[in-house]
Amino acid sequence: MNVPEYLCPRIYIQLENPNNIPFRANPSDAGADLCAKEDTYLLKNTRTLVKTGVRIEIPVGYVGLLVPRSSLSKHNIIMTNSVGVIDASYRGEIMASLMYIGELPEYTIYKDERIVQLLIMPIILPGFIPISKLSETPRGAGGFGSTGK
Repeated sequence: MNVPEYLCPRIYIQLENPNNIPFRANPSDAGADLCAKEDTYLLKNTRTLVKTGVRIEIPVGYVGLLVPRSSLSKHNIIMTNSVGVIDASYRGEIMASLMYIGELPEYTIYKDERIVQLLIMPIILPGFIPISKLSETPRGAGGFGSTGK
């Protein structure tokens, strides 16, 4: 699949295990799978950081997003922060914050098991300008559920 380089920035990575390079199951998939670095026990209803052994260098103007793999939900595993944000300035190991919410006392994530997907997305870095009043809209300050069920 030939994608212009300006649409596909180079992402430099450091791997503790050269076999754990992020990968896409299909070339056009948005997310690249990350695997667990080691066997990790998820105690029921307890947040656990699962290590990947991957460090990345994201260019300024981009963000890394960690999102759960859909297969996690069938095993009653959730990401405790919904989406993990990896800023361009972060150089530490990528870890997934997971929690097991099933019936058993614990669930085992095995070494090299695919656990999360990494998305690299362009972002806008706006400046924020304080003002005394915002412009009017029909919705106004209506929040949760204000436009109907």
